[in-house]
Amino acid sequence: MLGLLCELVVGRLSMLPILNNLANRAWPKTGEREAEAAMKFGIKAWRNGGRERVGSLDLCNNNNAIETPALVLTTRKGLPTYISPDLLPFVASSDSCLLHASPLHFLETASPKTISNIGGLHQLVSLHDYSFTAAPRDSILCLPEYESTNKMGASFETTCGRRLIKPAEYMELVSALNPNLWATLADEVPAWVSEKRNKTSVDRTVRWLDECMALDKVGSRNVLGAIVGGSSIEQRIRCAQEVTRRNVSGYWLGGFGLGETMDERTALLCAVTDILPKERPRQISGLDLPEEVLEGVASGIDLFDSTYIYHLTLGGCALTFPLNRSERHISDAGNDIKINLKATMYRKDTSPIIDDCQCYTCQNHTRAYINHLLNVHEMLAQILLEIHNTHHYLGFFRAIREAIKEGQFDLFHENFVESRHDHLTAVAANS
Repeated sequence: MLGLLCELVVGRLSMLPILNNLANRAWPKTGEREAEAAMKFGIKAWRNGGRERVGSLDLCNNNNAIETPALVLTTRKGLPTYISPDLLPFVASSDSCLLHASPLHFLETASPKTISNIGGLHQLVSLHDYSFTAAPRDSILCLPEYESTNKMGASFETTCGRRLIKPAEYMELVSALNPNLWATLADEVPAWVSEKRNKTSVDRTVRWLDECMALDKVGSRNVLGAIVGGSSIEQRIRCAQEVTRRNVSGYWLGGFGLGETMDERTALLCAVTDILPKERPRQISGLDLPEEVLEGVASGIDLFDSTYIYHLTLGGCALTFPLNRSERHISDAGNDIKINLKATMYRKDTSPIIDDCQCYTCQNHTRAYINHLLNVHEMLAQILLEIHNTHHYLGFFRAIREAIKEGQFDLFHENFVESRHDHLTAVAANS
């Protein structure tokens, strides 16, 4: 035991010169990097009389422009939950180059100064060909805690306990990480709070917006102004009007997925997006399910920060819904969206998850193999599932963009919802 302890100590000490050398290397200064990274957004297709649109987001970081509506992939500390950097190319899609990172994930890691000296988030995780958008909430590890939020800062439930995040602390993390886009701090509240609490959340969010922009060392480039207001249309509109008066590059819609109904959500989204300038992108958190994404697209949302893939993969599920709604895939009883590969029925199933899927998982492995990996608790199961689910959900967003370009989005939306409804009705009748 003593020998093992000595080896560990020596090993840690031997890494110190490497870490010091990495932190002290002469990386480009934050201001220099950001000065070259002004965002450009343009609309490529728009249906007359509708809010849905296809846009092009160019973050000016030597990567191809990202077509919107687009999925923003969830990460933990800058990396996908199960897919390691060397496996990211297996997702095989230019749509997968936009990642979400919460600055709050880095509260208990290296200091902001060290991260800044290393060269920011891109250099830290060695993902130079990817773009990052930063927002405090991630719906997995950093959930807003409205009851503990006060005028000083926003409260979050994190892996290191409940934390009160003040604008100065938040901006220190953002400046160190140097993401391509970042959202300002917001006071998110659930749907059931009072009108007075909704008004307070708007007042705080607007004040924090001004503080964050004042603390930004590089002139508030690529900042997404946060828009909140709970389930109050009046307060949402007031917040949107206040934010549009500021010099922001885009908008981050917060407070969704926190108890509002689908009808409430649609009304809130439409009320806000009707006010926002059309030439700037809109990002949202809290819309995960395909039906919710379609509602968001119909309301004019461009970027979707979704944890849907994470929750599917964690549960051992694989997406199987057809991207062409004229087709049907065989799924579990009661669900035409996904299959649960932990189920015994897949133990001897030698077919891929989807026959015509071009992802690495479907091209090389079977349902039976993934079922085996899940049942023996092998991490490779989650890796293969995340690759497939990411590939499939990105294909869903691609189908949405094509439907908008062809002027068929309403039909695409209607067919998807009706197919889902018909399937659930049939299952209920047979149960």
